[in-house]
Parts: sequence; structure tokens; C-alpha cells
Amino acid sequence: MRHPEEITKPVSFSCDHIDTVGEVFVKNPRIECRNVDVHYGEKHAIHNVSLDVSRNEVIALIGPSGCGKSTFLRCLNRMNDTISGCRVTGEIKLDGQDIYAEGLDVVPLRAQVGMVFQKPNPFPKSIFENVAYGPRIHGLASNKAELEETVEKSLRRAGLWEEVKDYLHHPGTGLSGGQQQRLCIARTIAVNPEVILMDEPCSALDPIATAKIEQLIDDLRELYTIAIVTHSMQQAARVSQRTAYFHLGKLIEVGDTAQIFTNPRHQLTEDYITGRFG
Repeated sequence: MRHPEEITKPVSFSCDHIDTVGEVFVKNPRIECRNVDVHYGEKHAIHNVSLDVSRNEVIALIGPSGCGKSTFLRCLNRMNDTISGCRVTGEIKLDGQDIYAEGLDVVPLRAQVGMVFQKPNPFPKSIFENVAYGPRIHGLASNKAELEETVEKSLRRAGLWEEVKDYLHHPGTGLSGGQQQRLCIARTIAVNPEVILMDEPCSALDPIATAKIEQLIDDLRELYTIAIVTHSMQQAARVSQRTAYFHLGKLIEVGDTAQIFTNPRHQLTEDYITGRFG
């Protein structure tokens, strides 16, 4: 590690000739990304990123603001398709299927790869209807009893059932911020996803609510593959098994979280973790 006095020196970097270091590829991946580039019009936002995500793991995407981690996350369920002028090239596979294949229906894809956003965004409906909405439109419940069972199971998995079971027909927007975020997680898992993407899910929450979400992430890992974008390196260290560091749209380093935070292979990673920039 660098001497603390060096951390205060101004620094600038170019990423033109950086080669990614670390364990980019894994055995039996759930998600495979190869040579992914993203352009917003003339802006080149993601540069030639290749990365695998394992089954039943939490991978944290970290890096300075504007480094491309959220843009990359949105590639994994084609949310960038909704942005005018955005162009994604390369290959991304989910369980071996190219999710950018011509003619692929993005509606079932986004059920398979659910997303939890930075700010809780419950529908202006009851708690029950927030969770029931997805199973209903995807035809995952054939009758009222099945729908009620799905809602209860999803709320239990999200750690929210005991808090709301007597208020299911109250507005979801009436819950606290942390409860709303767990409701959004329940809504996501109600459609039986394989992967859950989380874009800074705790940034708007207090420490107690954050701790509940982090515990929930750890519990959900047994059932799902999770990719989380976070600005908090402490959170990345607590919840993830692998960490990927992005800088200026490039994937700089990926590896076991403990290794990334204690013995990074790349100088850029070390400088970011030690607070030299970012």
C-alpha cells in the first residue's frame, strides 16, 4: 500500500492501454459477457468489457461516479434499450442464451433478470397488488389461492411479511423507505427470476434499513444470482463474494472480494480503495 502522505497528491490517469486483471471467467457461469461496448450517441461509455457472473453469488460493481458500472448493470437485462441513442455491442449470455439475439422478447427476459433501483419505486397500489402485479401479468398464478400464496412467499423471502401481513391492502407508498425497498425486492422475486440486479439499493436508506437489506441480500444468494452496484466499499466487502472495479468505462480488475480489498493486483484499484481518488 502507498504511504498515507502520497494519497493527498493530485492524480490523473489514462485507461487507453489497460488490460483487465483477475478472474474474469468462472466455471459454469450464469451470465457470460464478452467484449461488451456501450455508446450513448458519440460517447463511448463501456469499453470492451468481458466478465462472468457465477451462480448463487453476489458480485459487487464498484468505482468512481460516472465510471460505467450502472450502465454495465443495465446491459444485463437490456434496460439500456429504453434510452434513446444507446447502442450495445458484444455478447451477453444468460444460461447460454444470447440476450441480444434478434427477435428476443425482452419482457420475459426482464422477469428472468429482475432489477431493484436506487430509489424505492412501489406502484401506487396496495402492498398486495404491488407483489401480485408481476405474477398476474405473466400468468404465473392460475387462481386466487395461488396468487395469495405467491404474494406471501415473496414477502417472506423479502423479510417483510411479519411487518405487513395485517396491512396488505394498505398503499405500498405508505411504508417506510426501507420497507418500500424490501417491497420492491418482493415484487421482483414474485416472478421467479434467476438473476437480481441492484443499482445502489441502499443509497437512500438509513443504517438500520441498510443492514436489513444487506442481510436480505445474503439470504437471497442461496436462491439467486445477484449483481449489485454500490458506492460503499464497506457494503461491497460485507455482501459480495466477488468484486469488479470499473474506471472510465473499463473493467480494471475482478476477483474475490477479500483479495480485491486487501491485495489488489492493479494500481488503479489500490488507489481507489485507499482513497487516493474517486
